[in-house]
Amino acid sequence: MTSLKDQRRDSRCDQTFIEVCRQCLERRHRRKSRNFYGVSGVLGVKKLFAVVLTLTLGSVASADITGTALIVDGNTITISGNKIRLHGIDTPEKDQVCRDAGVIWKCGYEATEALQAWTYTKEVRCVGEDKDKYGRLIAECFVDGYNLNARLVAEGWALAYRRYSKKYIPQEDEARAAKKGMWVGEFVPPWDWRRGERLPSDY
Repeated sequence: MTSLKDQRRDSRCDQTFIEVCRQCLERRHRRKSRNFYGVSGVLGVKKLFAVVLTLTLGSVASADITGTALIVDGNTITISGNKIRLHGIDTPEKDQVCRDAGVIWKCGYEATEALQAWTYTKEVRCVGEDKDKYGRLIAECFVDGYNLNARLVAEGWALAYRRYSKKYIPQEDEARAAKKGMWVGEFVPPWDWRRGERLPSDY
């Protein structure tokens, strides 16, 4: 028969064993926690964040926007607070001037006014997938069934922005041949104007 003393000793052993197991489990849990929240965890979270960010940006950038357009300049409009840059074309800057037979005229202003006239009170639809460094949606825009980007180039109020797209080169060739818009005389390409280039002072 087991004595009371022996029973007490066995009980203390059992309690000690339980305590040791509990401490082992706690240490194991802490190691797992460090792995999750430490280096391994940080890398995992960063990877997850990168995936979520990519998906989020993709969904934000892709857009099909329709509404009344506010004209910013010849190739930039705003619809419902969304700033949109017309894709594949470049119009003269608002303050840019051109020259026809020695006479200076405000071709940048005229390009902006043309876009304003074509879109006034009309529903404009813009479709794009990417955004530029200024946060503008790069898009093709349509009104009354025609492509605004293409019309601006065809009427001589914009150039095909070959650096980004060659889609509107045929319209540019037609405008040049017909001497429409800027093609009636001399002008500096908008991308060169922004770098400071101006018409030569030959007159």
